[in-house]
Amino acid sequence: MPSAVLRAPPGQAADSPQFIPVLQGIKVRGPVGRPRTRPDAVAGDKAYSSRRNRTHLRTRQIKAVIPEKADQAANRKKKGRRGGRPVTHDAELYRDRNIIERLINKLKAWRGIATRYDKTPESYLAALHLRGAIIWLRSLRPATRD
Repeated sequence: MPSAVLRAPPGQAADSPQFIPVLQGIKVRGPVGRPRTRPDAVAGDKAYSSRRNRTHLRTRQIKAVIPEKADQAANRKKKGRRGGRPVTHDAELYRDRNIIERLINKLKAWRGIATRYDKTPESYLAALHLRGAIIWLRSLRPATRD
């Protein structure tokens, strides 16, 4: 069962500071036992490439699949040997991000979700679950030609 974690930054604030609180709210369910709180890997775009986020993932032994920003790479290279090693990320896993991006676009096809009309996090989460159920039910239909 997929889950959603809501942490909305106030106003026009960036999403990156919410990375660690959202990660702390994730639970990965398995076939038996209690849900895991540490995923194997976390994929994100360049906006999540901060030192704080990478350090947090490293301390929890989570693989970071986040490319390095060009300005961060330039600053690291400018420092020479003191700049450290280049950031590595699994390009194959990074390509799989498009599956999630397409799902988010399908969710946002509902105007209420895209514009965040709901006043409370509970009603917004309920709309996400409803839209997810509709997407899942439509995927069960056999493909028809229009």
